[in-house]
Amino acid sequence: MAKSVVCGLLLLTLTAVSVQAADAVAPVREIMQAAVNGWSEDPQPGEDYFSEARLTRLYSNDFATAYRAAAKFPAYEEGDSPFDYDVIVSGQDSCSLKDLAITPGAAINGRSDVTVTFDNTHCFGERAADWKPSELHFIVVEQAGTAVIDDIVRSGDAGSLKSEMQAIASEGASTQQ
Repeated sequence: MAKSVVCGLLLLTLTAVSVQAADAVAPVREIMQAAVNGWSEDPQPGEDYFSEARLTRLYSNDFATAYRAAAKFPAYEEGDSPFDYDVIVSGQDSCSLKDLAITPGAAINGRSDVTVTFDNTHCFGERAADWKPSELHFIVVEQAGTAVIDDIVRSGDAGSLKSEMQAIASEGASTQQ
């Protein structure tokens, strides 16, 4: 086997191991705990998913940059968020979160896909027979030796949160010109 192929495989293996070693679940667990608290029957005041402290500690530099650019164009005049809905529960209304499961995926090319499922519609009454729990995919990478969230991919049309933030910033910038 060629020396460059062996070196490439070794680098790929080391990258995959380093994301696992950095505990890819930790930042996801913190964000999901904030969602659980925020949608509980008795919510306690808490830190926003995208507070400056969390942006610098739990999210990649690229994600934080996209959020800060989008936040220049708040969804409401008196607000500071670029979103008019909760991006974790994918809505403006939700029940308390039940049956929360956080499942780490294998690290591939330095990225771990941490799958989160939960039920946030149990209080809305009868559901369709094909009902499925909400599902998110937190894409976690290692940055400066720490596992950080690089994107949150939601089911259906919502898709990539980072792409949504980039679109908000781009659209906002174009309307200012």
